[in-house]
Amino acid sequence: MILTNIESTPGKKIMEHFGLVCGSTVRAKNAFKDMGAGLKNIMGGELKSYTALMEESRRQAIERMEEQARQLGANAIINVRFSTSNIAPGAAELYVYGTAVKVE
Repeated sequence: MILTNIESTPGKKIMEHFGLVCGSTVRAKNAFKDMGAGLKNIMGGELKSYTALMEESRRQAIERMEEQARQLGANAIINVRFSTSNIAPGAAELYVYGTAVKVE
């Protein structure tokens, strides 16, 4: 599956347009890691547990979007975008979306 955040895939021609596809996941860290992150927030530095959580969330949301595109017969997704939002205290949604197309 080709993924791009631009309107086309260089060197390829869009043959079919399938429309919007998306994937999302809602995640929360456990209380112990939240406490550790709170201390790190005071002292400064990267919150590695949150970085890992976001990487895993992006990967899962992309996989879900790609699966939706495959079911439509697409082999590429263009104009890929990410969005995040708070769902509840301590929980956030990561949402990815794009346009499913078939390219040659």
